[in-house]
Amino acid sequence: MELERGTVVGTGTWGTTLAVMLAKKGLGMALWARTPQEAQELNLRRENQRFIPGLIFPENLVVASSLEEAMRQAQFVILAVPSRSMRQNLETIKPALVRGMVIVTATKGLEEERCLRMSQVIQEVLGEGFPACALSGPNLAREIASGLPASTVVACRDPAVAEAVQRAVMTPRFRVYAHDDIVGVELGGALKNIIALGAGAADEMGFGENAKAGLMTRGLAEIARLGVAAGANPLTFAGLAGLGDLVATCSSRHSRNHYVGEELAKGRKLVDVLSSMKMVAEGVFTTPAARKMAKQYNVEMPITEEIYQVLFEEKDPRAAVVGLFQREPKRELDGLLEEWVERVAILNPRRGNS
Repeated sequence: MELERGTVVGTGTWGTTLAVMLAKKGLGMALWARTPQEAQELNLRRENQRFIPGLIFPENLVVASSLEEAMRQAQFVILAVPSRSMRQNLETIKPALVRGMVIVTATKGLEEERCLRMSQVIQEVLGEGFPACALSGPNLAREIASGLPASTVVACRDPAVAEAVQRAVMTPRFRVYAHDDIVGVELGGALKNIIALGAGAADEMGFGENAKAGLMTRGLAEIARLGVAAGANPLTFAGLAGLGDLVATCSSRHSRNHYVGEELAKGRKLVDVLSSMKMVAEGVFTTPAARKMAKQYNVEMPITEEIYQVLFEEKDPRAAVVGLFQREPKRELDGLLEEWVERVAILNPRRGNS
């Protein structure tokens, strides 16, 4: 399977960056704009001045408000939309899709009410006949748009489909790895946003690099605990979609979630912070979903719990840090080692008796 024509749904920073990057590679790419006015403006200016000014559209990138035109001859569709609107976007584009199209989610979040991963939402809305993939990794859009090198992972239960998307999306400066653990890749991408909220707050409060390193490491531990409980391969969280994305999002000032954490630590109200932003900070909406999942799987996620209280119960960020440090003493691998060993045994059973 070779994928040579695609459509991007989502005209934000990441969607625009992907559409331009792949068009520059030489693929036949379209970018779907929700209104004729938006399509007209993007076509007139040949750049997205609202979200990522200076990234010029190549001539072969088609911008269309007509679904029929945008999806014409597309072999794959990349969804780069907020998790909260994923289902609505899928319902909207569904009539224009053709069975066999590969659907790629580039959204790092969970559907809040039912704690569904984006590929699960895709399968629910579209049904069978549309292979679902997840694209995730340390992918700060502004760096990629400026031509800086980056790596990512594309995951699908069908390795052949993952490899087809890998070939289509990879460029000389955007290295793509294929994976079959879509559960782990999606959860790693979604849950690290919660930890990034805490990292932003820690930076603003001047807690230092030791504290942030501890937050990230323990954050990765609770991401892995929930991921393994949900059926993920534990090794996925040591890769680009786990550790790699966590490091980038917790360390970069380009991170929207890091920014929200900083602003909350300054004493601003969450509603005021969010209303001042052009883009969505997925960690805010992933936190209650992850908290709910943790209860469903009986998994301890103390950082997520403290972040939830800061976001939705107006707990002071400094008090949240105190709460984490005053927890009872633990062994570092408590709750991890047994589950990981069991999961690895399931994924890699011994063959034969010798």
